[in-house]
Amino acid sequence: MTVRVVAVAAWMVMFAGAGLLTAQNPGAAAQADAAEQRLALYKQLLTDWAGLTRYGSENSELGSPRPGENRVVFFGDDATELWGGAGFFPGRPYLNRGIRGQNSAQMLVRFRQDVIELTPRVVVIHAGTNDLARMFGPGTRGTFADNIMSMTELAKAHGIAVVLASLLPVCDCVTDQTSRRSPIRLGDFNEWLQEYAKTSGAVYLDYFTALSEARSFRQELTADGVVPNAKGYAVMAPLAEAAIAKALRK
Repeated sequence: MTVRVVAVAAWMVMFAGAGLLTAQNPGAAAQADAAEQRLALYKQLLTDWAGLTRYGSENSELGSPRPGENRVVFFGDDATELWGGAGFFPGRPYLNRGIRGQNSAQMLVRFRQDVIELTPRVVVIHAGTNDLARMFGPGTRGTFADNIMSMTELAKAHGIAVVLASLLPVCDCVTDQTSRRSPIRLGDFNEWLQEYAKTSGAVYLDYFTALSEARSFRQELTADGVVPNAKGYAVMAPLAEAAIAKALRK
């Protein structure tokens, strides 16, 4: 907690400085806005590190699945949350429980609330891009693997079939992404995920191959070099459906 408090204090100082800059230079308004957004993020992390309030009310209003309903929870970070809206599997009993900026440790903390208590038949776990960037944690393959294994074991203990989705490729086609998310480490994470899916009885969902070219995110399929755009999600959707169908057959 001390480290987080220090981080917030540092951002408060930066935010105050940004305000002064804005008063002196109207061109600094964008920097001040960015600082304000970042400060709000750190405040949120102090009060609700795992994001338990994000879907808490929505979950409490959600009833049990209907008889014969194959409820599926898509559980993840940026790419999952941004998949929401009209383009997210219309007519399907699929729930989106993604939170932007989260690493696998944060996802593990909210796994019971946002997955188990919703009693789905299948959970699609999609994590790792923020672990790679070491956001709010060490981001090693070991810590990532521990969190994925814990989520998988929790799901299986409650009769929930597991789909493990690969990390998406990255590219520097919009902004610099590969310096924060090494393609070599990314490939290592995916290699581990694929092998663990085999040994654990989970289904491996390979988004990476379909979205990449020469191990880089295909520019026409990404919004910023990390998250898919509408065309990218259109490529991912049938792959997810096939993986879910396979998991239901297990």
